[in-house]
Amino acid sequence: MPTVIRCYVTWITRCNYLLFLVAAALMVIIVPVMLYEVTSRYVFNAPTVWGMELALLLFGPYFLLGGPYLLHIKGHVNLDVVRQRLPLAQGRWLDMFNQIIIMLFCVILFYYAWPLAVQALEFRETSFSAWNPPIWPFKFTIPLAVVLLGAQSLAEFLRIFFRDPDYYGSPL
Repeated sequence: MPTVIRCYVTWITRCNYLLFLVAAALMVIIVPVMLYEVTSRYVFNAPTVWGMELALLLFGPYFLLGGPYLLHIKGHVNLDVVRQRLPLAQGRWLDMFNQIIIMLFCVILFYYAWPLAVQALEFRETSFSAWNPPIWPFKFTIPLAVVLLGAQSLAEFLRIFFRDPDYYGSPL
C-alpha cells in the first residue's frame, strides 16, 4: 500500500477510534441520568423534566459516533453466510462492492442531513419541551457521523484494494 494511503487509513481510523471512545464515555452520563430518572419517577413519584430528554439527546451521538470505528472492526451486521462461502478473490470483490454501497449511502444521507442541520442552527432549534434545551448541536452529529463513516468506508475500501494483510486479521 502506498505510504500516503497508509497514512490516510491510519489517520482516519485513529480519529474514529478516539470518537468511539468519546461516544462510549457518554454512557458515563446516560446511565446515571436514566437511573436518577427511573428512581425519581417510580420511587418518589417525582419525575424530572430533563432526565429522559437528556438521555435521548446523548444517545444519538453515542450511536452515530461509534459507527465508523465499528465499521473498521467489522462489528456491523454482515452477510457472513454468503461471504464465507465465496472464494477469497470473490469475497474481496464483494467487500469492495459493499464499501462502495456504504460510501454512496453516506453521500445521499449527507445530502439530506446537512441542510436540516444548518436549518436547525439558523432557527436555533430547541426541543419545545418543558426543559427546552437547544437541539441544533445534536443535529450536526448526523452529517459529521456520515462524513466519518464515509471516510472510514473509503479507508476500508483502500485496505481491500491494496490487499492490506491486516484487513482480514486484527484491527489497527
